[in-house]
Amino acid sequence: MLLLDEKHKAIGAMLATELLEVEARFAEELGSDLTCVNDLVRHVERYRGKMLRPTLVLLCGQAAAGEGEINDAHRTLAAVVEMVHMASLVHDDILDEADSRRQGATLNALRGNEAAVMLGDYLISHAYHLCSSLDHQEAARLIASATNTVCEGELLQLANRYNWQLDEATYFDIIERKTGALCGVSCRMGALASGGAMELREAMDRFGRKLGSAFQIIDDVLDLVGNEQVVGKSLGKDLEKGKLTLPLIRHLAHAGEAEREKVLALLRGNDDDRAERVGRLLIESDAVGEARRCAETIIDQAKGELVLLPQSPARDVLESMADMVLTRNA
Repeated sequence: MLLLDEKHKAIGAMLATELLEVEARFAEELGSDLTCVNDLVRHVERYRGKMLRPTLVLLCGQAAAGEGEINDAHRTLAAVVEMVHMASLVHDDILDEADSRRQGATLNALRGNEAAVMLGDYLISHAYHLCSSLDHQEAARLIASATNTVCEGELLQLANRYNWQLDEATYFDIIERKTGALCGVSCRMGALASGGAMELREAMDRFGRKLGSAFQIIDDVLDLVGNEQVVGKSLGKDLEKGKLTLPLIRHLAHAGEAEREKVLALLRGNDDDRAERVGRLLIESDAVGEARRCAETIIDQAKGELVLLPQSPARDVLESMADMVLTRNA
């Protein structure tokens, strides 16, 4: 939830109203004549958290529109990106064998992998069905391309499980595809639906990609050193599944031979307190601090992409959202 000052209360009221409309459109599109399907959809709706991607569509749309307003295409696109995001969460939980999300049972833990796979597919297919209701097809092509890129990122990460020599370039390629792509297309489509020029759409895409990459770095930090009750999902899954993330990559790159072998032995083991021990090491070596500072640099770059937008409350809130990525603990 965005905490806005008095100056930006109107934007907050707009977002609250429009996000309720997005949720209604989401539910309407996914409605089925089968009770079993509706039960699964209601369960996965509990995954909804910050609604970052729909908010990006709406805010970038408002900021690009100048004196204009949010239109029906913005609402539809906001629901579309939320469906794609929800599908990615459902599939992520299967890949990670996660038990909890939003402080509740994951769909795979509750109903099994088969139901979770099919519901993820159901969300994706409805996202494209809803997107095809728009008068033009550019948005459909954009969301399809972004979804392909997200899948490529997941496959690249899977190909590098237990690769203890993973380099930073490959890590950034993974997160830019997995998380950056969908945030980027959310911002781009917001500007598109407002009639923004191509130069502006491309700048909004870059803003979203950078914001999404920084968001993922912080997410990876929280998986290593966060509080599960606060974060609201299963933690330590990156280590458990052999995924090297930025703090560990930085720590191993700077460690001496003896320290590196010690950490690798810990990573290859299966001690019950492995995640806690690794987290302590990464805090003590300042690898966690380095990762956070890297995210700060990316956020500064993201905010620089907003210069093409006219000064407005919506632009101010986009800058505030970028800053909030760095301070979140859930």
